[in-house]
Amino acid sequence: MPVMTMLEAIRHTLHEEMARDPRMMVLGQDVAALGGVFRATEGLRDRFGAGRVVDMPLAEAVIVGASLGLAWSGMVPVAEIQFLGFTQQAFHQVAGQLARIRARTGGMRGCQATIRAPFGGGVRAPELHSDSLEAQFAQCPGLKIVAPASAADARGLLATAIRDPDPVLYLEPLRGYRAIKDEVPEGEHTVPFGQAREVRPGDDCVIIAWSAMVQTCVRAAAEVEAATGASIGVLDLRTLVPLDVESIVAAAQRAGRVVVAQEAPPTAGFASEVVTVVQENAFYSLEAPVARVSGFDTPYPPGMLEEHWLPGSRRVAAAVRRTLEARA
Repeated sequence: MPVMTMLEAIRHTLHEEMARDPRMMVLGQDVAALGGVFRATEGLRDRFGAGRVVDMPLAEAVIVGASLGLAWSGMVPVAEIQFLGFTQQAFHQVAGQLARIRARTGGMRGCQATIRAPFGGGVRAPELHSDSLEAQFAQCPGLKIVAPASAADARGLLATAIRDPDPVLYLEPLRGYRAIKDEVPEGEHTVPFGQAREVRPGDDCVIIAWSAMVQTCVRAAAEVEAATGASIGVLDLRTLVPLDVESIVAAAQRAGRVVVAQEAPPTAGFASEVVTVVQENAFYSLEAPVARVSGFDTPYPPGMLEEHWLPGSRRVAAAVRRTLEARA
């Protein structure tokens, strides 16, 4: 299998899906002439033409609103929002329009539209570029949310998202675009939604994460294992909506100790939803309180401070050690 970065896997999939389905279009700011701010859409306009790869104005609500109209006209739009923090400008179009189509039509019609958006920190980006807003969108019934942590999953989950009959928010980790690199299957490759991935097995504690935090948690698990001899597992959620409740509960019941890690601020973050799932379904298997590792309840800081703000492997490892020593 070829080795690709996550960015290469995303670009490869966009080319493949546009060749597979002539209804597919790509739209967003700078996606055509420039090939996207990170070059994820590079080469698409030259190969498929300006009628299917369209530069849009700096107006996120227009990009999502146009995607809604295109989908209802029989096209398959894949919109790029340059950074997830900017989706606040399009929140009404996403939450109030796109996500509600299935419910509004009594289940008769969906809206086959994908919104791609990079998120998360680690690259010293300016204000608003690194915000992790996944919990806001998880509160929008009808919207599916995807957050791959490997290049192979980036390809398989993006293909599934584009082919899904309902709207999908596809989250791409900023610091993972070129840093995450692994083998990517050739030929037809899709990854079903709602199936978490066991990244490493572990019987004494499991760390649950998604997107770029999975890499951080793998390093933390290895550190704790080397220092204590305890067996530490890592579970990658892959999709937040739908959520693989069965795998979360099974991992919690097997290990008895759980740490949930996210980049977002702690209050009402998606980690709280995962903790609730564990408490409701695996409470009597727990040998210690469920721990949560996150950013802080502040706006995302300037680049010179983000190493202190972002949860790194040392903070995750410290939470795992506390959980191993705690008693329920």
